[in-house]
Amino acid sequence: MQLLARCLGILLVLSAAISPTRPGRPQQQNNTPIAYTGEITDGYCAAQGSHTQMMSKDGIKTAKDCVLQCVKDGGKFVLYIPDSKTIYNLDDQEKTQDYAAEKVTIVGTYDGPTKTIHIVSIMAAP
Repeated sequence: MQLLARCLGILLVLSAAISPTRPGRPQQQNNTPIAYTGEITDGYCAAQGSHTQMMSKDGIKTAKDCVLQCVKDGGKFVLYIPDSKTIYNLDDQEKTQDYAAEKVTIVGTYDGPTKTIHIVSIMAAP
């Protein structure tokens, strides 16, 4: 009986250790920085999944100009991952400005309650 209880306990621990916390989100251990790759955009266009609506409404010609205009109008830069339709808030808005509408890789730590990546580094991605 003790052996069975011990085996079940081990199986429970192992299954918790190998199960991802959420599909599409990298699992982060002990606040260790991890890499996220996506597009720097603004919160509004990320929620829409594209810049089309804002560009046609405001007569804006490029995605970069759209992002910059939305941020100028009060929006925030976010990281958008199109494959999973995931939006991450970004803690350092100044670091991201030069990458508006570009594909980037951000290394940082993730704060689940605020859905925010605390940026350690950011670079253009291929």
